[in-house]
Amino acid sequence: MKDIQEIISALIKFRNERDWEQFHNPKDLSLAINIEAGELLELFLWKKPEDADKDKVKKELADIFAYAFLLADKYDFDVKKIVLDKIKENGEKYPVSKAKGTAKKYDEL
Repeated sequence: MKDIQEIISALIKFRNERDWEQFHNPKDLSLAINIEAGELLELFLWKKPEDADKDKVKKELADIFAYAFLLADKYDFDVKKIVLDKIKENGEKYPVSKAKGTAKKYDEL
């Protein structure tokens, strides 16, 4: 958790030095995540996955993480807790005995 908090603190410092908090409301942070995810997808368009530029993938993924961490901070979410809670929830929806080796949705298992 210390690493995540260090990242969030660095993002907040960067944002505050530029007086950008005024633009970082939950709606706009959510939109930014979606836009950056679209830019990530574009790197794979019409290519084999292994042909995507890894450096560009890394940068777009960093943008997505940055906005996601800032959104989590807006709601005072504990990132570690919400991710671990979601893994637990998914484990209940997708038990290994039914989900292993299949891409079916939980309601189709």
